[in-house]
Amino acid sequence: MGAAMRRIHVGNALSAFGLGFTVPYLYVYVAQVRGLGSVTAGLVLAVFAVAALIVLPFAGRAIVRRGPLPVLLAALVTAALGALSLGLSASAATVLLSAAALGAGQAVMQPALATMIVDCSTTETRSRAFAMQFFLQNLGLGVGGLIGGHLVDTTSASSFTVLFSIEAAMFLVLVAVMATVRAPRAPQVSGVPGQAAGNSWKQLLGNRAMVQLCVLGFVLFFACYGQFESGLSAYGVEAAGISTSTLGTALAANTLVIVIAQFAVLRFVERRKRSRVIASVGLIWAVAWAVAGYAGLGHGSQAMATAAFISTYALFGLGEALLSPTLAPLVADLAPTGLAGQYNSAFALVKQLALAIGPAVGGPLGASLHAPYIVAFLLFSLGITVLAVRLGRELTDVQNQPALARSRVVTQGGASADAVAAAKA
Repeated sequence: MGAAMRRIHVGNALSAFGLGFTVPYLYVYVAQVRGLGSVTAGLVLAVFAVAALIVLPFAGRAIVRRGPLPVLLAALVTAALGALSLGLSASAATVLLSAAALGAGQAVMQPALATMIVDCSTTETRSRAFAMQFFLQNLGLGVGGLIGGHLVDTTSASSFTVLFSIEAAMFLVLVAVMATVRAPRAPQVSGVPGQAAGNSWKQLLGNRAMVQLCVLGFVLFFACYGQFESGLSAYGVEAAGISTSTLGTALAANTLVIVIAQFAVLRFVERRKRSRVIASVGLIWAVAWAVAGYAGLGHGSQAMATAAFISTYALFGLGEALLSPTLAPLVADLAPTGLAGQYNSAFALVKQLALAIGPAVGGPLGASLHAPYIVAFLLFSLGITVLAVRLGRELTDVQNQPALARSRVVTQGGASADAVAAAKA
């Protein structure tokens, strides 16, 4: 791991640590502490999604033209101002404007950091680099949320001001860290820069594999992340009788599985076809939804229902650990030279769209239509498997299994294929 990659990973951890301070308590802060009501709190959460959907189509073009680092620094400063302003806001208008700035900054960070990881890694090291990113993000969110929970006081607005100030400080520290990164310069798009950037969306939509990956990504994020804090939690409370403290335990189990399993599954992922890894995630999540169905619709004891519900989140974590070294590197390998930023932004846009629609659909279903909710998302998970298998037919052998490229390089370097096979044995 080079110096640039180390700084990028430190940046990922710092940003996740700062977000962990405030994200779990945002609703309570707006609705109760500032006394702006549940409607305004809901609008704040919606503004995060809308801001991301507005800025991400432009973020990709900016990354292609200017490079990921200047775009990242601008996003960090915007997010820092939004976080600090949110901690000081007392009216609905200022809260919504601050949330828009914070949401826009956070959204642009994702493709900018992903593009920097692509620029600082090779096909051989990319899976591990993105696995490390995901590991540090979850660790930072968990630690930040744990510390923030001990600092927060729902009777004091000043305690929340401290939390948002810490978040803003983390973003500014990240500015200082990332400003020292000397990443390899990405190759420029061939042809006229302006024209190439303008046609990049058309080129992306003409890439059948990337379009299929975006469809698959939407279903993945819709059926998992879009349900964590909305539909699945509502289902757990209403159908399974889960307490709020158990919800926290379930989320902790999800994070714990990711932290423990991330590098344990990495070697397994690197030796398998990416499409098959994603297909296996669909099957794992189908089992998770079946277990959730038992928690709320079965006739076991409350202890069994609680254990099943926590196991559901743990199984989701196992699937996430398999996806982190698979999806992002695949997006990078599908991107033409110089357009990694555009492709990363497009995939981030799909993710944000799924995260915006997921709670709106899953929340009411999970709270009232328990059996249809479980059946629908179990079928969505099986749909992930089907879509992954179809995607595999559109990928080249090396895109689907990068390890083949390393084997071919060794073979061409002087050793025969039989010798390579014997050495592996």
